Amino acid sequence: MSRFRFPAGRLPDEALLSGLATGDPELAVTFVRRFQHTVFGVAIAVTGDPQLAEDVAQQTFERAWRHAQIYDARRGSVRTWLTAIAHNLAIDAVRSRQPEPVAPEDLEAVLGVVSDTPERHALADEASSRLRAAVAELPPEQGRALVMAGIYGMTAQQVADSEKIPLGTAKTRIRAAMGKLRTTLAAPKRGDHVE
Repeated sequence: MSRFRFPAGRLPDEALLSGLATGDPELAVTFVRRFQHTVFGVAIAVTGDPQLAEDVAQQTFERAWRHAQIYDARRGSVRTWLTAIAHNLAIDAVRSRQPEPVAPEDLEAVLGVVSDTPERHALADEASSRLRAAVAELPPEQGRALVMAGIYGMTAQQVADSEKIPLGTAKTRIRAAMGKLRTTLAAPKRGDHVE
């Protein structure tokens, strides 16, 4: 028999959160059921990976349980507070899964290594293979400038400073590399049938 005059599912969000903080199992289950779709929706929207989104959702509810006592209704609803936790955890999860970029001084060696090995075909899909091959075909100075700007997010000024070239030259290299890539990647591949 329930201790409440009405079912736990009809309690306000704040009351469920307070019950979660006290460790009441019935209120905790009701709290999770009420918000599980919202939390998972935020996590899957950010991560794009169902397994990772499940992990983020679980971490979200654990964090809500640990920090329920610091919730402040004046700063927003329980739903808003919980989705903010899920969003931040999902972003952290995505960032921690991304590989470390190659240092700019190592770019030349990386750009020079484009080989047709079975391992590469197994690990990379066709689009990324075409992109890497197209970047490798660029003159080295344009390839470096493009990768610094496109992957590292460097500004043209930062590229110019790193390469010790004038700003206009850096901009020209980036623009020329982008144009060449567009042309190369837009051209039909060998074996494609154009109708």
